[in-house]
This record gives sequence, structure tokens and C-alpha cells, in this order.
Amino acid sequence: MLAPNPAFAASPAPVAPGGRADRAAADAARNAHAIALLAAARRADPAGRRRLHQRVVVEYLDLAHSIARRYRVRQQDAADLRQVACIGLAKAVERFDSDLGDDLVSFAVPTIAGEIKQYLRDTSWFVRPPRRLQELAIEVPAVREVLEHELGRAPRVAELAEVLHRPLALVAEAVQCHSARQAISLHTPIPGGSDDLTLADSLPYRESEYARTDLALTLERATRTLTSEERRIVRLRFEEQLTQSEIALECGVSQMQVSRLLASILQRLRAALNTDVARA
Repeated sequence: MLAPNPAFAASPAPVAPGGRADRAAADAARNAHAIALLAAARRADPAGRRRLHQRVVVEYLDLAHSIARRYRVRQQDAADLRQVACIGLAKAVERFDSDLGDDLVSFAVPTIAGEIKQYLRDTSWFVRPPRRLQELAIEVPAVREVLEHELGRAPRVAELAEVLHRPLALVAEAVQCHSARQAISLHTPIPGGSDDLTLADSLPYRESEYARTDLALTLERATRTLTSEERRIVRLRFEEQLTQSEIALECGVSQMQVSRLLASILQRLRAALNTDVARA
């Protein structure tokens, strides 16, 4: 970023206190001074041209910072956006041709905004949505800021869509896209939970199909050691979730016998599974 240098600083145009007319006069004086400096730059040698361009950039740093604030989403973006805006301002000053227009601000604003939009589009997305949503999501903060000043409250999505001249559903999707610009660590503590409980602990565990298939085959080999009646008891208990009393009625035996049979079956299955794991 180009830092202000007292040696290059142009004498600022006097800003008279007052209303809109005074501000307009001050802006016109500053613009005329910048145009004169740029005209002199065209006649200067490369070193002199660079110094004169820098003087103009220093005078309009407030413009660059103002545009950067419109596109800021997070506080930590502020310094980067200011730097990108200053780069856009420097490019605008270098490219400005007074033969094609006499208002530097009108030329610089879209150049600075375009530089910021390109930066945000290319570098600030952790998850990239479609390009049209990226571009629309970048426009939303600036429009929201203007509407907040006009309405005295946060604008509704429908009001944003009206100003942006875009479909309501598309603007709503663009607003939601802002969550894709930043990632949250899985080690972040869960709000309201204990300090050692993180977002990772709240994610559901999904066993892969490969792991499920491998487990099913291992169990199938282990159950080959059981009789048909024992396999029936295992199915009733662990697949159909019957209680021991219900299994006893189903098989025509006592609940105590079912309990002993299950204990024996499980002991043999554990031994068979342990043997299978040892072989693997």
C-alpha cells in the first residue's frame, strides 16, 4: 500500500464548513488540482510522473478507504481491503485520461470497486459458490449499508432485491453465501456446552459401507459356530430387539434358560471374533 509521504503531499483544497454546496465546491477544487497534477505528469520524466501520481493517490486515500469499508464483511478483512482499494486507486490514477473526462472520482470509483470485487472473488471463499452468486454476494454489503442509513434498520431481503434488481430467491441465496467465506474450526467449543465439548463431538459418525460390509462378513463367519436354534435366539434378541422374556415365550423355554444361552453364545462369538482379528 502507498503510504502518505509529506514530501509528496499536495496542499489540500480548503474545506469550508457548511452543507452540501460547500462540500461540492471543495470536491470540485480537489478534482481540479488533481487534474492539473496529472496534466503535469504527462509532460514529466518517468521519475517525476511517478512522484506526481503518488501525490494524487495520497490526496484520494480517503476515497479508497471509504469504498473498502462498503465491502468489508469481517473486521479482520479491513486492512487487506484498504490495501487492495489503494492499489485500485493507483491504477485509476495511472490510467486516467483527462481528454476522455474531467472527473477523476467518477473514473476511480468503479476501478477501485472492481479491484476489490476481483480480490474478494478470487481469494476470500473457503467454499466457492457459482460465480454469479459470488459477484452478487459481494454487492450485498454495500447495498445493505446504504439501506441501513436510509431506513434506520437492517434491510429485508426483499428490499435488497429491489435495489439490486435481482430475483428475491437469488438475493436470499447470495446472502446465505456469506457463510461460505469463512470456515469454523471443528475444535470450536459448542456454545452453552462444557469447555471440552467441541463442534467435532456433535457431528454424526457415519460408518462407511466398506466397514459395514467387512463387519457383516466377520459376524457371518463367527455365527457359523452356532446351531440353528442359537442363531434364532441371536436374531430375536439383536435384530428384532425382543426381551429375554419374549424370546422365552417364542422358543418355549424359561427366561433363565434364555439368559444362560445368550451368555454362552456371546462368549463363543467373542472368542471367534478375537481369533478372526488375530489372523488379520
